[in-house]
Amino acid sequence: MPRKKKQKKIFVLDTSVILYNHNAIYSFEDNDVAIPITVLEELDHFKKGNETKNFETREFIRIMDRLSTNNSLQNWIPVDRPKHGHFKVIMQERANALDATKVFGEDTADHRILNATLSMCEEHPEKKVILVSKDINLRLKAKSLNIPAEDFETGKIKDLESLYTGRTIIEGLTKEVIDNVYANGFCMPEDIGIKDPIPNHYFILKNNRTSALVYYNPILERIERIEKTPAYRITPRNAEQVFALHAISNPKVKLVTMQGVAGTGKTLLALAGALDQKKNFKQIYLARPIVPLSNKDIGYLPGDIASKLNPYMEPLWDNLKFIQNQFNEKDREFKKISDALEQEKLVITPLAYIRGRSISNVCFIVDEAQNLTPHEVKTIITRAGENTKIIFTGDIYQIDTPYLDSQSNGLSYLIDKIKHHEIYAHVRLEKGERSELANLANELL
Repeated sequence: MPRKKKQKKIFVLDTSVILYNHNAIYSFEDNDVAIPITVLEELDHFKKGNETKNFETREFIRIMDRLSTNNSLQNWIPVDRPKHGHFKVIMQERANALDATKVFGEDTADHRILNATLSMCEEHPEKKVILVSKDINLRLKAKSLNIPAEDFETGKIKDLESLYTGRTIIEGLTKEVIDNVYANGFCMPEDIGIKDPIPNHYFILKNNRTSALVYYNPILERIERIEKTPAYRITPRNAEQVFALHAISNPKVKLVTMQGVAGTGKTLLALAGALDQKKNFKQIYLARPIVPLSNKDIGYLPGDIASKLNPYMEPLWDNLKFIQNQFNEKDREFKKISDALEQEKLVITPLAYIRGRSISNVCFIVDEAQNLTPHEVKTIITRAGENTKIIFTGDIYQIDTPYLDSQSNGLSYLIDKIKHHEIYAHVRLEKGERSELANLANELL
């Protein structure tokens, strides 16, 4: 029996998809892609600025300009990749049978995008037309008008429950196995029942009386014991924190991710570990993406640029002050931190201000990485030069940007895609160590 020919589709892209990934037009294989004229109008408002959405906008505009050379955007233009479809701009934003602006009682950009999708449905009844948007509410409105609507799936983790944790508990081992680890400092993977160990994977070995913290060294191909070692007087309080500091201090590991809820010590451990290793780097950068409250640009806030940014950077300064206050003002370590700040060997800055700079010989800590897109995470890593270590920290369930979620943010994407590599280590911090009160809030609220 002959195979049924696959029905071609037309994907209509919302503005949110472009702001998430400027290469979105290449994500639909041999199907066609349509861009409502309203999307181009909205993108015009995002083309200036230094935030991620501004860079995504400018890159997408360049792609459109390049592909449309000597072509009218009102006609179907081939996407310049093998076995890909065509794209065009939808000029008609008023369907004959249905008008979203009347249905919802308001003439907005979203409703004009819905009308553009409806016009595609009428113009191409032989194809399935699907609206693609990162905006959940717009997808619901589309479905209420019987328009098929989907989230943009590129970069989205399918099974969050199986996201790599970085560590395994092995129970029921004999006393001899654990004694051997303590006596020799290592054992072989088969001694603990592991056949294909993951590089830099951490283990908690247990029997009824004792336990040991170990990791798989991919270079020596053996399981090695880990000591509980403080960094700048910040002492790890649980096994996962021990693992985190080990990953940061391991010179063979060039990329570290730390994921966990508030109060698990992610930022504090990253900064303390970096300071402890600062002799290996020319600079330490501690950066975080700026996510304005209520989705308002920081220009809305009063004061000069420093005043506008201070509220966003304050948590990073708090962690640095906490580490510095472990010492007396007369202690050498206290003065070293102050000197590092004055000489810009330690820099706390918004992530956008790092863009374009060389990050060779740098320990680069990216805090709140869950607020980055997969594309931005890739951009950061691909700019790493010689002797650079990058540490991403964040809580994938605490997203502050409107078009990201626990499955589509850059931190989840990175953990899922880059696991099992020899220069990478990941630790999921699970136990809150901030206070009993903070733990209660995380568990019950």
